[in-house]
Amino acid sequence: MTTTPPVSPEFAAATSDHEWVEINGNHLAVEVLGPEGAPVIITHHGAPGLGSRAEPRASFGRLADEYRVVVFDARGSGVSEGEGIYSHEQWAADIDGLREWIGAEKIVMAGGSYGGFMAMEYALRYPERVAAIVLRDTSPDNSNAHLARENALASDRVTIDMEKFDRIDVGQVYDDEDLKDCWREILPLYDFVYDPEATERKVQATPYRYRAHNYAFSVNLPNYDLKPRLPEIGVPTLITVGRTDWITPVSCSQTIADLIPDSEMVVFEKSGHSPQIEEAEAWTKTVRSFLHRVYPPTR
Repeated sequence: MTTTPPVSPEFAAATSDHEWVEINGNHLAVEVLGPEGAPVIITHHGAPGLGSRAEPRASFGRLADEYRVVVFDARGSGVSEGEGIYSHEQWAADIDGLREWIGAEKIVMAGGSYGGFMAMEYALRYPERVAAIVLRDTSPDNSNAHLARENALASDRVTIDMEKFDRIDVGQVYDDEDLKDCWREILPLYDFVYDPEATERKVQATPYRYRAHNYAFSVNLPNYDLKPRLPEIGVPTLITVGRTDWITPVSCSQTIADLIPDSEMVVFEKSGHSPQIEEAEAWTKTVRSFLHRVYPPTR
């Protein structure tokens, strides 16, 4: 008898219990892991309209033996409500609302992919609230878009329908079902090792919220560029990235590392966009070691 491997949480709806927390007039699905009184990590999932708290729960949840880890479905993603607009300003304000709700003066702010955009946005908008930053496979600006398109065209895994690629890339999908169809087109590019069956399982497991996706990619990202302000970040920052990441390549992480004064970068050689899954043990050890140095669990 064969068993189907579990779906990677990178792109999957959360199946764990949550509580509803009203933040800035919008109910968010929130989970809190780890001991009371421990230093707080708030971590933001990637892929607005496609991501959920499942991935940060799986990755940063490994640190909940020592840290208080807050994971949530962002406004308009997962099962959270989608009132208001999906701007970076609003999403950052939601993070700060969660910080107030959990009762932390300072937090470790973490995020991967688009969640990394939000981690940096939060650190710049609320610098007095951040003790350290952990980034994973992200970019300081929208230049990764043309690099991702080049990588998609050069891929020998699959032939991408570029009409669908372009619509998901610029936030012009028609509805949730169309977002699913476009998502299926690009998912084969994400992993270090391509498994078509695993990719289709991810397609089926992903929660689809096309309005948040479209707003993020058509309104937020065309003007997204934090490079001029990254030197203002004055807290220790860890930047992690997979060697073959196609959508936010290593060069994007290197730019961040070059601009944030107190930063360090670690490249995971056998990972694509998800070293926290593809090299889970090494990635977790790296993050834990960094946090022990810069924001130890007992202070």
